Amino acid sequence: MSSAPPPGPVAAADVVLPASAWLPLARAHAERADAMTAGYLERRSRHERHAIDDFMYDYYGVKPAGLRRWHPGPGVVLGGTPEQTATHELWRFYRAVPGGVGFDAETFFAERGDTVRYVHTLLTGTAARPAHVGCLGLHEWAMVYRQDDERRRHSLPLRLGREGTDDVVESHPLRCSHFDAFRFFTRDAVGRNRLQPTRATQPAMEQPGCLHANMDLYKWTAKLNPAVPGDLVLDCFTLARDIRTLDMQASPYDVSSLGEPAVAIETPAGKAEYVARQRAFADRSTVLRRRLIEVCERVLGT
Repeated sequence: MSSAPPPGPVAAADVVLPASAWLPLARAHAERADAMTAGYLERRSRHERHAIDDFMYDYYGVKPAGLRRWHPGPGVVLGGTPEQTATHELWRFYRAVPGGVGFDAETFFAERGDTVRYVHTLLTGTAARPAHVGCLGLHEWAMVYRQDDERRRHSLPLRLGREGTDDVVESHPLRCSHFDAFRFFTRDAVGRNRLQPTRATQPAMEQPGCLHANMDLYKWTAKLNPAVPGDLVLDCFTLARDIRTLDMQASPYDVSSLGEPAVAIETPAGKAEYVARQRAFADRSTVLRRRLIEVCERVLGT
């Protein structure tokens, strides 16, 4: 039987948190996560679907049990008794260190270094570009343009009907820069887009005003876990959920059955509301993106 690896060193910059400090943080994190996922779990128990919320769990693969796990992030040692630190020590990419248990940045980097480098490149490139707003969420309209009703992703009716929906696409310019939105355009809509993003050009094309780029901040926390502090994970999750709401309110779908008002982007008032909310999301994402970049840099410095 092989012996356990010896405890790793404590870096000079590491902060040791006593159990009295970090256990309340972990409990508060779990409670916050539980509140966020309660509606989804209740609906799932009744086999019900929700066109807004379910996107977070289906597209991003969110698992409520994983979301409630609290991580301190790099450079923090969790102190306490062996019983208090046992759970974290059992999790992947943690190890015993003098004084407690900490994130094993060396092993994490050895296994996921390419991912960290890619996310860092993408996020720093996005942060360096100006925010373009005013796309009006037309990506959702382009996903149903000239499409048979039975092929739509959601069972919700179209707010303006089939012809009215197509008229909006044909009377507005499409300028979607996000590949993971563009790849769902209908065949007839693809050629209408001013840009033709690909997976290869994603790091060079994403910009901080894009709703989907800002929603994806949650995706990058998942790719980087458990290196990302728990509060940052939940902040990114909250941002993505809030953006998803606008995404569907401004979509061609009638979301009134979900208790949501439409943002009628085909009208001047709807356009103004969309742009204002898009700018606010860009401001929120700037702070979170910077924090994720710092996490990447901390791991890259390993």
